[in-house]
Amino acid sequence: MDVTNKTTVTEFIFLGFSGVLYLQLTLFVMFLTVYLLSVMGNTLIIFIVLMDSSLQTPMYIFLGNLSFLEIWYSTATVPILLATCLSQVVTISISGCITQYYFFFSMGATECILLAVMAYDRYLAVCSPLHYSLLMSIPVCLCFSAGSWIGGFIAPLLPTILISHLNFCGPQKINHFFCDSDPIFKLSCSDTFLVEALGYTCSSIVILTSFLLTMSSYGHIVVTVIRLSSREARKKTFSTCASHLTVVTIYYGTIIFAYVRPPAKYNFTIGKVVSVFYCVVTPFVNPLIYTLRNKDVNKAFRKVLAQKSLLLDRNMQDI
Repeated sequence: MDVTNKTTVTEFIFLGFSGVLYLQLTLFVMFLTVYLLSVMGNTLIIFIVLMDSSLQTPMYIFLGNLSFLEIWYSTATVPILLATCLSQVVTISISGCITQYYFFFSMGATECILLAVMAYDRYLAVCSPLHYSLLMSIPVCLCFSAGSWIGGFIAPLLPTILISHLNFCGPQKINHFFCDSDPIFKLSCSDTFLVEALGYTCSSIVILTSFLLTMSSYGHIVVTVIRLSSREARKKTFSTCASHLTVVTIYYGTIIFAYVRPPAKYNFTIGKVVSVFYCVVTPFVNPLIYTLRNKDVNKAFRKVLAQKSLLLDRNMQDI
């Protein structure tokens, strides 16, 4: 293919969930509602953790990081998903597409690492309670948090650089609602074997390593909890870890299905549906799980509301 053809494509067109108008409007309302609730729920968790000193412990510092991450993780893809439900032509420049690819996979890798760190934190709390404050002090917690972000943003850097050197010569339609790896490779007229192999290897290493570390931590927790003589202690421990395990199951289940597989096995229709779970559903479910199942967060939320209500009453009296 000649050089002229290789330089003709300057932007991509997202296909999204194409279909009849009433179905697209229904999806728009549904996705918008879930997205807004997700942002508000995760913002609320961050606010509560910052406002209540009793929650400024490693467990809730990690939770605040996760909530902050989820806001931007969904924001990287959902606005375009919403646009594809309302418009027949939603475009993005090639540089914008590569930028979205990088930030999406960076935040995805960060979430994998962060979930593994959160599982390790619960492992220390349950299996080494006497040494927990020493092994997971606030400085150590902050180092783990920073390491999760740094590691997550380093992981997809090399595949992104290689993608930026690919040529795109048409067609220019991305059969997705964001710049996922396989749809991008499908549109390239360059040899993508190296970048596909590298991207597949990187994603598999990050996902499977963090998943195995996470499940190993919870495996040790289960064994330790079973050995507890007190039924009340077992119930409390399982209640604390159940929320984490639910998030882990939903998130890892979908991303392993989506990314830990040979590229040739990719199905675009199934890929879009699965992507909705980890782009839209998981960020929405996380605050629900952590607030509804966590007594400490519920207690802190009521405390913050009471403080704000008291402050408002005082201000009204002063007026």
